[in-house]
Amino acid sequence: MTTPISFSSATPTPAAAGGGDGGLRKAAEAFEAVILRQLLASMRQAKLGSDIFGSSATDNFREMADAKTADSIAAMRQFGIADMVERQFRGVTGSGPTNLGGGVQ
Repeated sequence: MTTPISFSSATPTPAAAGGGDGGLRKAAEAFEAVILRQLLASMRQAKLGSDIFGSSATDNFREMADAKTADSIAAMRQFGIADMVERQFRGVTGSGPTNLGGGVQ
């Protein structure tokens, strides 16, 4: 397993780390959304055949749809990435452990 990152000098306050509990939660969800966007982009690249109606406009709309889908999935907090990130940073900021739900344990 990995150990949490430790800071030798100053410990940031929860407000400085992202605006308190809400900011940390939003940042963790945003990070999960970035991971999910990358996952969806990788799945799109693994296409089995050529798209007969493919164009750059279609690709742009697919990317926007994938980004919205990733944001929606991250907001549901079902993958657990946001929960792990939030738990990690709560340990660094000294806010203490919390009971985070919604993720796979």
